Amino acid sequence: MPDSGGLQSVEASQRPDSQVRVFALPPRDNAAATTIVDGFLEALTSDDPSYAVARKYLTPKAAKDWHPERQTLVLEDGPRPHSTDRANAEETGRNFELTGTQVARLDDEQAFQPDDRRYKGDLHLSLVATGKGKPKQWRIDTPPHGVVLGKTDFQRIYQSVNKYYYAVDSAAGSGAAGAQKRLVADPVFVRKWADPLTETVKEVLAGPTRWLNRVVTTSFPLKAALRDGTRSLAPDDANKLTVPLNKSADSIGAAQCRKMAAQLLYSLRDLSSSSVDEVELERADGRLMCTLKEGAADALVAPRYSEGTEYQYFLDAKSRVVRMPASGGAHPSPEPVAGPMGEGERRMRSLAISRDQERAASVSGDGRALFVASMVTNASLGDAIAHSGAKAEKDGFTTPSWDGQGDVWVADRDPKNRRLLVFGQGQADRMQEVRVDELSDDARIEAVKMSADGARIALLVTENGRTRLEIGRVERDHGVTDGDVEISVADLRRAAPEMEEVTAVSWAGGSRLVVVGRESGGLQQIRYVQCDGSTPTGQALPGLTRVSEIAASDTDLPLLAHSDDGIVRLPAGAAWQAVVKVGTAPVYPG
Repeated sequence: MPDSGGLQSVEASQRPDSQVRVFALPPRDNAAATTIVDGFLEALTSDDPSYAVARKYLTPKAAKDWHPERQTLVLEDGPRPHSTDRANAEETGRNFELTGTQVARLDDEQAFQPDDRRYKGDLHLSLVATGKGKPKQWRIDTPPHGVVLGKTDFQRIYQSVNKYYYAVDSAAGSGAAGAQKRLVADPVFVRKWADPLTETVKEVLAGPTRWLNRVVTTSFPLKAALRDGTRSLAPDDANKLTVPLNKSADSIGAAQCRKMAAQLLYSLRDLSSSSVDEVELERADGRLMCTLKEGAADALVAPRYSEGTEYQYFLDAKSRVVRMPASGGAHPSPEPVAGPMGEGERRMRSLAISRDQERAASVSGDGRALFVASMVTNASLGDAIAHSGAKAEKDGFTTPSWDGQGDVWVADRDPKNRRLLVFGQGQADRMQEVRVDELSDDARIEAVKMSADGARIALLVTENGRTRLEIGRVERDHGVTDGDVEISVADLRRAAPEMEEVTAVSWAGGSRLVVVGRESGGLQQIRYVQCDGSTPTGQALPGLTRVSEIAASDTDLPLLAHSDDGIVRLPAGAAWQAVVKVGTAPVYPG
């Protein structure tokens, strides 16, 4: 203890540094059964990519049959072991029970799934010979199925990466030769210290996860994999990554090869440790298939609309649609948009701007009429494209949302006719009611946010007095008649499961959303979440008083929100800044 010097405040958290690497220790000779169990559980939290040390705690047969890659169970505070043997148990075997509160799991595809339940697992140990002339040692002959670890260790060991696949096109003519394809992010987890670049490439080659598989396609052939003997990949001094493939890709043509390379480039772009600017694909015999640089990949892929976004939009005190520069200074000056929406000829309460920034969709002040109008001079508002039969304003249309194909989505909260609607190209005569699987009759959709790729939809759903965030897969099934497409939302899954109440949401990237809500007994918070239900680490957002609406872009443009302070926005690295005192419905295109 020092007896002189000044005082210094330190953080009391017991979390390990995210950059700390953990190396497992092998079992000691003549270790007790309890020590073997503790050592095995510690080895599961190490950065050993093949779990070689963890296998040393197992019997030879158990080590051979154990498959840690099949699943990873994440517990709130890690597994707690305790012996279940009676006091007079014979020393021919020992039983231990693992308990804890499970919060999530990674499946065999490394896809994250929130999974709140009680965990209970069993371990059995037996005495086995470990060498000639040596006394028998305790080893585990019945290990857990997969890996079991605590949430803090999971966040230290794993990182989320987006692997990218092409959206299945449904619009007529979208499959024409040379047409740009929309990429869809498919988040999975890879181990930070186990060559994440190579693991990401392997995950892309393995194909999309089961949840996303129905709405995306890959350019890689079936059974595509790295060439036998390829253990690690790394870019050269010019940031070019060479990827040798197996024989399944030998017959691939140049055009398809470039699409394959684009998938890899975009997937590695989201990997923080990657610096790949060019991908070169090789055949099994070492011959060159194709090369692709970042600029060429961007030309192949449909751009993210936010990359061309110059403005933020909202409704001012006169119910006019106004815009301001998205990356302007601290005191931006909003200006009305061209066309009827900028004239405020009718009171509106919600707003959505098309991703090409040419049209606006808006709901009337009483919530019963949906309008779509061009944002060009001398355009007319025209008739509403849909009406709600709701008697109360709170039961009318939700805020509309545009997808990447130019369709408008909105939910009607009329208690007598609740429905999710989509309007092809924002046209009244192309309205379709969308079936939402797994949604009970008592559930009510409070908000609709479409992803830019059109493959996923975020829904705020109220049921039993609470509002939760659900992510659904948007399926488009073609009918017999050309142009006849039946749209449905399938396989809803919970996002932000730790929040008891979610009040606002917006897409903030390929697989990321920003949500406003509160945990049980807590205050309102603003945070980022992944569409798979995981929570990114190290992305805390400053608080704001009573946020009712929030908007984000697919890139790093400032967040925009409606709070008690009016319309405010959050530039990178700064605090919330006031825009106008009176205003509502802040949005980015989408």
